[in-house]
Amino acid sequence: MISTPVPEHRRPSAKGIDLPALCIATRRSPLALIQANFVAARLREIDPTLEVELLEVATRGDIDQSTPLVHPAERDGKPGKGVFIDSLRDALVDGRADLAAHSMKDVPVALADGLVLTTFGPRADPRDALVASSGSGIRDLHDLAPGAKVATVSIRRRALLKSVLRDVEVVPVRGNVGTRLKRLDEGRYDALLLASAGLDRLGLDGRIAQRLNTETFVPAPGQGALAVEYRATRSDLRDLVSSAVDPTTEHCVVAEREVARALGADCALPLGVHCVREGNLRLTAFAADDDAARVLRVTLSGDDPLALGAEVAGRLDALGARELLGV
Repeated sequence: MISTPVPEHRRPSAKGIDLPALCIATRRSPLALIQANFVAARLREIDPTLEVELLEVATRGDIDQSTPLVHPAERDGKPGKGVFIDSLRDALVDGRADLAAHSMKDVPVALADGLVLTTFGPRADPRDALVASSGSGIRDLHDLAPGAKVATVSIRRRALLKSVLRDVEVVPVRGNVGTRLKRLDEGRYDALLLASAGLDRLGLDGRIAQRLNTETFVPAPGQGALAVEYRATRSDLRDLVSSAVDPTTEHCVVAEREVARALGADCALPLGVHCVREGNLRLTAFAADDDAARVLRVTLSGDDPLALGAEVAGRLDALGARELLGV
């Protein structure tokens, strides 16, 4: 890991952060900037003496808008959602940034050497959202006519939609939320599938026709949760960030990501995992092939997030999930 010298003019904050300004690396999209600013504001609440600035980073996924994030016919060599994370991690390692802010669902389950990943704040709405153009008359999934074009970048959402409606056409889409909505309103698609949390954070919740039940439409691991990442050597940041961790969100996300990790899966596969606390943790996982010709579901409850995640993964594995997912 590359380290950088600490300039002499740096001063400790009230929480002992030895920096002139805490630098948060973020993607440049409107949603990413809203999320990073939320992180910055919460840290200032924890330590009012702390100065925070953002470092906007162009990731491979932002620069290349033509290459599909996933391709159902090609498991090997697919870009995957790590293309939105790598450049932010580089900024941490080379010392340009102190923290990186992420959407947890976009973070690969394989942890980077020398970095610490944790949830940040309470989880937003984890549900997927059906979005239709105004005047379309589409209020829920069952208003979609046979042959309707539904756009999504997620192979998980594609499989879930196909498991409910076999006669719709699912088409790929790239670009930020604003770009996707613009294409929808131009009539290129009949509907979009997006994350409710992103639309809520952008103030676009009025565009949501239906928030899809998590029991049927199982979200991606970590969906709706924010994450921060920092160098493992930064014990000062660990103490600061820990004040913003919501225990229930952290436990649920750890359980969800453990399912994906234990199966050797990533966020670019048709795997959904969602955990809620109902006294104990209740963890539901969904796995399918690309067109949902075969679907697996497992729900278990337990106290320990890692043990519960491993048990659910084991049940899925016994049912043939690895073969189904191609891992």
